[in-house]
Amino acid sequence: MDYVSPISLSQQQQVLAQTSRFIELGAELLRRPVAEVPVAFDLRGRTAGMYRVRGKQRLIRYNPWIFAKYFDDSLNVTVPHEVAHYLVDCLHGIGRVRPHGPEWRRIMDAFGVNSRATASFDLEGIPRRRQQQFPYRCGCQTHQLGSRRHLKVQRGEARYRCRDCGVSLVATQQ
Repeated sequence: MDYVSPISLSQQQQVLAQTSRFIELGAELLRRPVAEVPVAFDLRGRTAGMYRVRGKQRLIRYNPWIFAKYFDDSLNVTVPHEVAHYLVDCLHGIGRVRPHGPEWRRIMDAFGVNSRATASFDLEGIPRRRQQQFPYRCGCQTHQLGSRRHLKVQRGEARYRCRDCGVSLVATQQ
């Protein structure tokens, strides 16, 4: 299988310009100044874009492989989608409204962009992240838990049971 190459630097500049354009449009809609938000082209996997907040740090992340394969769609749908999340955060704060709730939909409508929450892309040729798998046993079989569930078990935050026999899963030696 041939892999898609990530977007070029000139395409990244177009994405940055489009992001700034929608932030400016959002500032006009909100009738208040809105600061620029940092943008990274480091997202991998099945997601085209992501707005992330960690503490007081805001960041829009884009997947350069999906953007390369679907550049026009990404520029015209993914960019305003993520900027709308940022604007909702500026207005209401993260965690105070639903991610794709009416506040977000109103901004998308004002942008003139379809407010569908997710897109469906053919990801053939796009490198995907693979979670490491960890073997666990129950009373009847071996199960594979992904790294997130494995870490939750290791930290004592979760326990999982077999759907067939009902016995709690226990990590096995690798």
